[in-house]
Amino acid sequence: MDPQTLTELLDVAVLDRLDRIDDLPGDELARSSALRKEGFSAEVTAALLTQAQLRREAGAKLGPFADDMLFTRDGLAQATRLPVAAHHARRLIGETADGETFRIADLGCGIGADSVAFAGMGAQVSAVDADEVTAAVAAFNLRHLPDAPVDHTRAEDVDLSDFDALWFDPARRTIGKSDRRGSTARITDPEAFSPSLSWVIDQAIRAKAAGVKLGPALDHGLVPEEAEAQWVSHNGEVVEVCLYFGAACQRPGRRALVMGERTLLVHEDDLPESDEEGIGTLGRYLLEPDGAIVRAGLVAALCAPLQARRVHPKIAYLTTDVEPSGPAAAGVTAYTVTDVLPAKIPSLRKELVSRGIGSVVVKKRGADIVPDQVRRQLKLPKGDKATLVFTRLGERHVVLLTQPV
Repeated sequence: MDPQTLTELLDVAVLDRLDRIDDLPGDELARSSALRKEGFSAEVTAALLTQAQLRREAGAKLGPFADDMLFTRDGLAQATRLPVAAHHARRLIGETADGETFRIADLGCGIGADSVAFAGMGAQVSAVDADEVTAAVAAFNLRHLPDAPVDHTRAEDVDLSDFDALWFDPARRTIGKSDRRGSTARITDPEAFSPSLSWVIDQAIRAKAAGVKLGPALDHGLVPEEAEAQWVSHNGEVVEVCLYFGAACQRPGRRALVMGERTLLVHEDDLPESDEEGIGTLGRYLLEPDGAIVRAGLVAALCAPLQARRVHPKIAYLTTDVEPSGPAAAGVTAYTVTDVLPAKIPSLRKELVSRGIGSVVVKKRGADIVPDQVRRQLKLPKGDKATLVFTRLGERHVVLLTQPV
């Protein structure tokens, strides 16, 4: 979205039409035609329909707040889910005395989701974004929060000396050509982030308290020894890794936080001295650790509390003879192992058909297969559902027939 289109979108009459856009019947083409008949230009019509679509998509991250917000495609992609934003706010702000002013800088505020959480906890927020349109969108989204003003400026140009905490969410997408949905490409080089990761970490180390939100694929080698690196999943999806510094750092090292119906926190200090015992011996259950635990490299930390063992030293599956229970069970998805089947497609198909199985979910770790291709090759008739897991037990390649617990 360019600045001119945003200016037109911010017109009171246009915003009112956006709030009532569900009054329009039919598909997007019919809605576009109806808006044009109402006198809206082609550019404003496209912007209205795009915003309506983004609001629908944003509901999964931002709940009912999304219905009163504006978005850019990239801003929504990088926006923090509200429960996770609330977690950030608790970590950075902590307990403040009544009447005490807590000042936090949101540097790279995007569409403003984290600033909403910071201001909601009573902090005085200074939000900035280097992109003009994104900063204007954030200002609109934070308009009801007088303690969260937004400036269009670079994080590098902000005087950071007078804040109690700093929050960094560097832009990790290219500026320029976008795809047909309006999304731009991800940046993989941390020094090409805006601002660069090295500059961000340098500022974070100097701060009283700081948090740095990054993509979950972050190389472990880029985590400073002063930081706590916390990989976070929400409702089964890995959403980020956050580096905490200063007063916000509870314990340096790698952590995994599983958020959902149940919450689990795993730290690298929970790793056993050795996880080699029993590797490759299949139990009654196969355990698939949560993605945050896998990304953090903490799979082995679940072995003791779940009475489990690794299927292979380098594969993120566990196996056990005991159905998972207790707090650590929140960190895995469990499957009952029904049988071990042959890997060759003709033999595998024969075994599945003989068991009345006609629909399979195919999972793999440590196996050179393409799940969609396997499903097509099996050509199963209608029947029961099952989960096939292509993996390794020790050095042996196997296909496990399982059912979710």
